[in-house]
Amino acid sequence: MNILKDKVVLITGSSRGIGRAIAKKCALEGADIVVNYRKAGGSSQAQAEELCTEIGGMGRRVLMVHADIAVRDSVRSMLGEVTEKMGRLDCLILNAAKAPFKPIEKLFERELRQLVDTNYTGNIFCIQAALPLLEKSEGKIIFISSLGSRFYNPAYPLGSMKAAMESVMRDCAESLRSKNISANAVCGGIVKTDSFKVLRQFWDNIDMLPAGMYVEPEEIADVVLFLCSDAGRGISGQTIVVDRGLSNAICRTPGDRADNTKI
Repeated sequence: MNILKDKVVLITGSSRGIGRAIAKKCALEGADIVVNYRKAGGSSQAQAEELCTEIGGMGRRVLMVHADIAVRDSVRSMLGEVTEKMGRLDCLILNAAKAPFKPIEKLFERELRQLVDTNYTGNIFCIQAALPLLEKSEGKIIFISSLGSRFYNPAYPLGSMKAAMESVMRDCAESLRSKNISANAVCGGIVKTDSFKVLRQFWDNIDMLPAGMYVEPEEIADVVLFLCSDAGRGISGQTIVVDRGLSNAICRTPGDRADNTKI
């Protein structure tokens, strides 16, 4: 349908997982894509290059940018490249995240600083640096959150940063209203990305969830696409939960399915 025809979408941390799915979905709908990855060399860069080749094959413009969002100068450089090579920015998707799986009380100082620098401060760096371009396009900011923002997990300190950023989206929706820039969040349920392999070591009985309760990355991407399009113009400062109803059934016995049969 090309609902994002000639729009430019920047997705932080988009070499893999949910970010990759968002990049592909937006490209299929006509957008030109800025692919961001943090670590030069290794699998992240290789996957980013592979993604760029795929998007280029769709006939879309694509820019690959190496940048660590926790470093302000790195973010400024990334947006400088976007300005120079793409000429505009219509949607900023804040997807990049990095955190250890351990209780908050056991975090080392360097881990605590990394938690805040990447998952809170870094996102705000991106918003600040992108504002001149987003103001011109009357663009959109979308943050990718998770259920950790509202439900306790003993080894998921990232949840507190997700909750903070959902509040930032609410605040930005109001403070940027006069610039016609919208801000929202998409809160994903249990998605089987690379991090799930680690999460299952700390979340008892997560493997007992019915298969139908797991969310595909493309389901998150569908909602992001909706918010990026004109169809989402009436939504502002909200967090949309995409979890196949898992949070509705949080008190259900682990072995029970929605249809009351055992798994």
